[in-house]
Amino acid sequence: MRRAEAIIVRAAVVMALLAALAAHPMHSVQARVIHVTAKRFAYEPSEIVVKKGVPVVLEMTALDRHHGFELRELGVRADIEPGRVTRVRILPKKTGRFIFSCDVFCGSGHEDMSGVLVVVD
Repeated sequence: MRRAEAIIVRAAVVMALLAALAAHPMHSVQARVIHVTAKRFAYEPSEIVVKKGVPVVLEMTALDRHHGFELRELGVRADIEPGRVTRVRILPKKTGRFIFSCDVFCGSGHEDMSGVLVVVD
C-alpha cells in the first residue's frame, strides 16, 4: 500500500509543477515573432518596438557572413550565421531603450552595426 501512496503523491507533485509551468508568463502568452536580418553593417529592422511583459522571439539570419547579436542590458547574446535561423526568446520586464550591437568583428564599419529594442507599456 505504501508504494501506491508514493506513486499518487509523486503524480500530484508532477501535476502541480506542470500547472505552475503552464501559468508562467513565458508559456501563457503567445510570443511575438520578429524577423531580423544582419549584414555589413546593419540590422534590419534597426529599431524593434515590443511590449513589456509580452514574450518576443527574434528570428535572426545573416545575409553575408557570421555576425553577433548582443543585447547586454537584457543579458542576451547570440551568433548569427548565413543560411541559418538563430532564435532568441526575450521576456521584456522593464520599459526603456536598449541598444543591441554586433559583437563579432565584420570589417570596417563594424562599430556602427547596432540597433535599439524599445520596450513600451
